[in-house]
Amino acid sequence: MELTPLTAVSPIDGRYRNKTAELASYFSEYALIRCRIKVEVEYFIALTEIPLPELASYEKKYNETLRDLYRHFTPAEAQKVKAHEKITNHDVKAVEYYLREKFDAAGLSSFKEFIHFGLTSQDINNTAIPMLLKEAMEEVYYPFLKKILEAMDECVLAWKNIPMLARTHGQPASPTRLGKEINVFTERLRKQLELLKAIPYCGKFGGATGNLNAHYITYPDIDWHAFSSRLLQEKFGLVRSHPTTQIEHYDNLAALFDGMKRINTILIDCARDMWTYISMEYFKQKITRHEVGSSAMPHKVNPIDFENAEGNFGLANALFEHLSAKLPVSRLQRDLTDSTVIRNIGVPFAHSLIGFHSFLQGWNKLQVNEEAIREDLQKNYVVIAEAIQTILRSLNYPDAYEKLKEFTRTSRHFTPQDFESFINSLQVDEKTKQRLKAITPFTYTGK
Repeated sequence: MELTPLTAVSPIDGRYRNKTAELASYFSEYALIRCRIKVEVEYFIALTEIPLPELASYEKKYNETLRDLYRHFTPAEAQKVKAHEKITNHDVKAVEYYLREKFDAAGLSSFKEFIHFGLTSQDINNTAIPMLLKEAMEEVYYPFLKKILEAMDECVLAWKNIPMLARTHGQPASPTRLGKEINVFTERLRKQLELLKAIPYCGKFGGATGNLNAHYITYPDIDWHAFSSRLLQEKFGLVRSHPTTQIEHYDNLAALFDGMKRINTILIDCARDMWTYISMEYFKQKITRHEVGSSAMPHKVNPIDFENAEGNFGLANALFEHLSAKLPVSRLQRDLTDSTVIRNIGVPFAHSLIGFHSFLQGWNKLQVNEEAIREDLQKNYVVIAEAIQTILRSLNYPDAYEKLKEFTRTSRHFTPQDFESFINSLQVDEKTKQRLKAITPFTYTGK
């Protein structure tokens, strides 16, 4: 069966392909092969720049020819690499054999023994994968999260003066402002973004067990550790982890995944709140004429975008949790469990991106229902009890809290007139009574 969005096993490449297609440039098998070739080519060119004696006759004019191998790499070329892999059963060795053919074709056969010279597969993988992840974060993740924050920021300003009943434990509590409640989420997101952006992208370049044994035994007078650190920093924009075993520690990668998980968690929290506010009719949703909310109930306009976002963020977090817990753990100098796991980093990234799309779509459908918000405040006049008892306590009024508790902690409904009668019964001066009577749920919102 031909692979299409209709036949794909994963909804990432099926139902949600229109939201995740751009991630193929970073997390597909093709993208990884292309980036492996980039690492191998740039490493070879760096060897010629030392220069090693055996590479002294190499002409720099070939540098761009070699770089074109990854610049103009196509899926058809990737298939040639996969053909080698069918024989070798080794993905990185297949890249080396592919490059040896390209060196032959370019008249560089005398230099091809220096392809992958002294390296192990993880020098390539632990450079290519963080490089691709860094690009995905900078080109896809951060820009989309910025769009979400911008949309939320607009609402923080637009709704900043709308008083709203707060609810703690699901029960009426001291009033707040709608814009401020949204600002809670934007502030949380920005704090986590700041932490996330501070995490370095690390690579590993150290040979079979991290000591560059093969390099030093062959060319003992070269500072190979300095060479490797410069290569990763200058060519790939990565921080070299050193010392290491055969593989990168993955500690900073785990920190990155934990940071992404926290951002998803904040958005889940926000999505659930918006879902609840919609159910309370604090918000209406823009209606798309031909959409259907229920196959049985024609009237339904469901908050499906926030629900979809919540579900995808949850899936992403489950995988981020496994990645951050598993990747830093490897037996002795290395086992292979990281290999199959790290191939899946695009999966939680994709579910996060689907969640971003749905969250923003849901957000852009929101229409604030100020009338419902006002009605809810009006019928919960009792929430000004905190304000009254606090002012009375500041005046050293005896048992102020207890008097308000006795008055308000009942199942009855309170009106402004009830509070006016209560205030009139207090043994305070007229100025204080007028001050207390001026308090309403609409003005008792703090700053």
